[in-house]
Amino acid sequence: MTAPGDLLQALFMRLKSDASLTALLGGAGLREQAADSAAFPYVTYGRTSAFDLDTGADNDDDQLITLHVWSKAQGEAETRLIMDSIRARLDGAAFATGSRDQTRLSLEFAEARYDEDLALYHGVLRIRALTEQSDEAT
Repeated sequence: MTAPGDLLQALFMRLKSDASLTALLGGAGLREQAADSAAFPYVTYGRTSAFDLDTGADNDDDQLITLHVWSKAQGEAETRLIMDSIRARLDGAAFATGSRDQTRLSLEFAEARYDEDLALYHGVLRIRALTEQSDEAT
């Protein structure tokens, strides 16, 4: 079983190791939360839900993670490039989480839009993370 915080840390480490994404974000663009002083563009993580698709009960083995892309560039091209880079790095990825768990990622939803209230482009990616215990753990 993978705790949501552990999974988020693993995802951010995976994203931080991507040189092309780091370049698109200008270096320090992965943040836990938005800050007034943050340089654009940047990525934050949002709501994380742990659940069981069949029962709806809490279950850390199946999680939805939301990532937000924030950009003040003219047009949505920068937002889409960042989203595409994240998608390429995470969609279909599999990696070890914990000593005996394997987590597989799949993109569930992606949207980019202009937020008139904030005067910026906002991208949203929702990623499903399914963690399975290896046979050794049972």
